[in-house]
Amino acid sequence: MARVKRGVTAHAKHKKVYKAAEGFRGRRKNTIRAAKAAVDKAQQYAYVGRKLKKRNFRALWIQRINAAVRPFGLTYSRFINGLAKSGVVIDRKVLSDLAIHEPAAFQAIAEKAKAALAA
Repeated sequence: MARVKRGVTAHAKHKKVYKAAEGFRGRRKNTIRAAKAAVDKAQQYAYVGRKLKKRNFRALWIQRINAAVRPFGLTYSRFINGLAKSGVVIDRKVLSDLAIHEPAAFQAIAEKAKAALAA
């Protein structure tokens, strides 16, 4: 049986790690053990970051909506409650976008929510 030489596969594996470690500083970019650990940790941070991004954007949309409804005499929570009572189903991302780019449309929605609260 022929002898299996593993140099080619090992080199390919290392090359993949080094490619992922591009831009790292010090030994983390050119020593396989340090690079592998650094890449693993970077991937963990990236995974968590993707979850945090969703949370942060939702918080940003809520802040923008809150700021936009204040001139109409509402708070964010009362506005959302009014939307629910009036049967308007628009997500926070779209509401935030409307508040910035379409103030007239947002005002109409805010008035509808306010009317639903009064009724």
